[in-house]
Amino acid sequence: MKKTTIHALAVNALLAGAVVATFTGCSNNSVYSSEMQAKIDSMQNILAGDTLKSHITKFDTLDFVVFSGAQWERMHESHDKNIIVNWPDGHHTVGLARHIADMKALFVYAPDTRIKIHPIKFGNTTGEWTCVTGIMEGTFTKPMPLGNGKFAPPTNKAFKIPMCTVGHWKNGVMIEESLFWDNQTYMRQIGMSQ
Repeated sequence: MKKTTIHALAVNALLAGAVVATFTGCSNNSVYSSEMQAKIDSMQNILAGDTLKSHITKFDTLDFVVFSGAQWERMHESHDKNIIVNWPDGHHTVGLARHIADMKALFVYAPDTRIKIHPIKFGNTTGEWTCVTGIMEGTFTKPMPLGNGKFAPPTNKAFKIPMCTVGHWKNGVMIEESLFWDNQTYMRQIGMSQ
């Protein structure tokens, strides 16, 4: 069944439920008949499933196109302007501008950084929470800023590490994002630690 048809059915079921509730409310204390409540619950589940699919699709676009293509001007499509981001090293940031700055920093020394697959992706039934795993890869080909005007020279070593992102969504965008990957393995692969 097409998505628009499902939505039309959901709207019709909810409208029918409201009409039934109005008339049954006048005659007794029951809001919905058990049959009507079952139909409403079914339509709400369909709509919630569409929300989850929408969030997962948005996340695929985020990683495969926006992140991998460094299209930072599109981050608002999936992130709230006041997003809280929890990083693998334990630090937390607030705000989309700060998150974009942190993401850009990954590309300074590894401009080919990318995520092109999500082997596991799922969420709760309402779509409020999503969890996506991926493979983040790239190559350390440019000087890495270390602070105080110092740089680590490129090692030309590639990295390929599993990562996971847990997203908390509200109104079609993430309001909180938790990023997970093994920083020690990452640094070892790019030749910055033993």
